[in-house]
Amino acid sequence: MKFTKILFLFLVITSCGVDKTDVDTIITNANVYTVDANFSNAEAFAIKDGKFVAVGKAADIKNKYKAKALIDVAGQTILPGFIDAHCHFYGLGLNQLQVNLRDTKSYDDVISKVVEFQKKKPSKFIIGRGWDQNDWEVKTYPTKAELDKLFPNIPVALTRIDGHAMICNQAALDLAKITESTIAEGGEILKENGKLTGVLIDNPMELVEAVFPEPTKQQQIDALLEAQKICTDLGLTTVSDAGLDKQVIELIDSLQQAGTLDMRIYAMISNREANLDYYLNKGKIKTDRLNVQSVKVYADGALGSRGAALKQDYSDQHDHFGALVIGVEAYKDLAKRIEKAGYQMNTHAIGDSANRFVLQTYAKTLESESNRRWRVEHAQVITDNDFEYFKNENIIPSIQPTHATSDMYWAEDRLGKDRIKGAYAYKTLLEKSGRVALGTDFPVERVSPFLTFYAAVSRQDTKQYPKGGFNKENGLTREETLKGMTIWAAYSNFEDTEKGSIEVGKYADFIILGDNIMTIDQKEIPNIKVKETYINGVAQ
Repeated sequence: MKFTKILFLFLVITSCGVDKTDVDTIITNANVYTVDANFSNAEAFAIKDGKFVAVGKAADIKNKYKAKALIDVAGQTILPGFIDAHCHFYGLGLNQLQVNLRDTKSYDDVISKVVEFQKKKPSKFIIGRGWDQNDWEVKTYPTKAELDKLFPNIPVALTRIDGHAMICNQAALDLAKITESTIAEGGEILKENGKLTGVLIDNPMELVEAVFPEPTKQQQIDALLEAQKICTDLGLTTVSDAGLDKQVIELIDSLQQAGTLDMRIYAMISNREANLDYYLNKGKIKTDRLNVQSVKVYADGALGSRGAALKQDYSDQHDHFGALVIGVEAYKDLAKRIEKAGYQMNTHAIGDSANRFVLQTYAKTLESESNRRWRVEHAQVITDNDFEYFKNENIIPSIQPTHATSDMYWAEDRLGKDRIKGAYAYKTLLEKSGRVALGTDFPVERVSPFLTFYAAVSRQDTKQYPKGGFNKENGLTREETLKGMTIWAAYSNFEDTEKGSIEVGKYADFIILGDNIMTIDQKEIPNIKVKETYINGVAQ
């Protein structure tokens, strides 16, 4: 008995004298939502060499570790860094160099902004984006007449907010060699009385985009760095850029390797032959910050521009069905090529016809495969029994909650009261698939992840309209939403073992919030501020 007491005393004394393990940083006195398998909470964590080495109770971590930096966050909420599963990061940066037409209330408002921009930043080719005729009192497409008068010799190309329609003046059409006889495949060239209106929908836009002035390398670098600042200020630590070319991907890699660009980027290669020939033959590319193993493909256009491919005609434009922007056989062949290369296929599909075609092709192409995680980007309108396809473990819905609250004012006009029930059906998609990857599609929508979170949970705009929420049965819980913006988004990128939760061994990507997003009054979610964003354990 005496020996037992002496041994116990010896163990207590020696344990108190054990050297603590050195780490770089300890975060303590925190309200940590780890988003691990149990969705557990923690009080503290330790970081070394850019990774979490311990997560748990503050006392335990302080007793075991000593750090160069001990940070007491005074009870503030900490989350894993947000992951935007579908956005246009590089495009956001480039947009800072163009005319911003978001929130314009009329075509006259658009014209005024273009004129003002040209006075301040004279350009030999005026490029802008962000108008939406659905926000105007007159909701019809504009024509080029006014632009022709104001800018007879300077090309002007103004892209709709969703990137699926464009209004051009005659100078831009001439430069792109678009005439009344130009054939439009996978889209439309709108005319009135046989004359060009200047409006292009989907594929014909590429003819104009092909003659855009190329940004200089410095402009590209500035665009990427500006986009990074916008994103990290809002708590994003990883972005999935839905469509990049080889030259931009290589620029991103060089900036990351040089330590200039910290943002982690899941780069989907654009469906262009040069990109496919290079990357599908080269294989997957993976660094700590860059992941290239997927192809972004478009199946159809957008609902707002009536380019989404529907099974039945549009409720507000009879005998109009939208259109696929890729040939049926070409798409099937592309799917086989991507599958053979071991790449992920991520297809933009808005209309119910496009979704069925994509889902059927995925199921057929992957019928003998497992864990391929092919994504349906937007999965916006699903009808009949097509939700059942999402039970397939190879298929993931990648959705953007703010699309629902942006489109809700006019979506039923396009679809009618029956089809709208299967539109923006995020809860149903989650129930079928078991997970959803959440993003914004910025700059189509605003960058803020807090607007994503709010839209998913409330199904309302920031003025709490409509009362009770838009098709509220398809809203998500806060826990589901947070998972969709972290661990499930990471899963959709094949990165769930390295990020998406605050767990030992994962990258120390996390954010400190000014309010608790899981308990704050719902209507205050959009106003939450990010106190600090950390990537690899380093404050941005």
